[in-house]
Amino acid sequence: MIDAYSWPTPNGHKVHIMLEETGLDHAVHPIDIQKGDQFQPDFLKISPNNRIPAIIDRDGPGGTPYSLFESGAILIYLAEKTGKFLPVGGAAKYDVLQWLMWQMGGVGPMFGQAHHFRGYAKDEIPYAIDRYTKEAGRLYGVMDKHLADNAYLGGADYTIADIATFPWTRSHDRQGHSLDDFPNVKRWFDEIAARPAVARGVMVLEDVRGPRGPLTDEQRSVMFGDKQFAKR
Repeated sequence: MIDAYSWPTPNGHKVHIMLEETGLDHAVHPIDIQKGDQFQPDFLKISPNNRIPAIIDRDGPGGTPYSLFESGAILIYLAEKTGKFLPVGGAAKYDVLQWLMWQMGGVGPMFGQAHHFRGYAKDEIPYAIDRYTKEAGRLYGVMDKHLADNAYLGGADYTIADIATFPWTRSHDRQGHSLDDFPNVKRWFDEIAARPAVARGVMVLEDVRGPRGPLTDEQRSVMFGDKQFAKR
């Protein structure tokens, strides 16, 4: 049994999709990052960086409970636990892992900054908007070129590299881009979006979050202001 502590964000969706794809028995526990649930002591015990997602595997290594944070590490753990979506060794394994690291070190942070300065920042900062919009476009270009010769990011098969990257591309318009400009990414995106487990995964916790809307001052403080940076 996997307990997943999460919220419906791109990083949360990675784990939601992986759990749906693998069929592992699991329960999802909402961590409302706009209310500050991520700073609660019980959550910090399993995610000391106060970020979602995190998991507890009740049947971890040696048959004992095991907790894990960082979405990329969680995907690798679940892939190795189930033997799914990650080759067992050799070049094929590292073909997947390099694209997973590309997502973790590039797509996530840079697309996230584009989201922030284009949609969340209280003040408009043209330099930041231009910088991160262009960097998002560069990354889409890297992916589009690679996918011209590969069905999926890791090669011929769907893997955790795709599971990690797909949720971030769902918000391409918020990053200032259209997938129509990246036809190979669009082909890849449409194929993944059509997978039943993916369709289920991206809806996890949507009923809990409720309708989207502008952030309140309190939510902004929790996510980006003094409450985010308070010593704990």
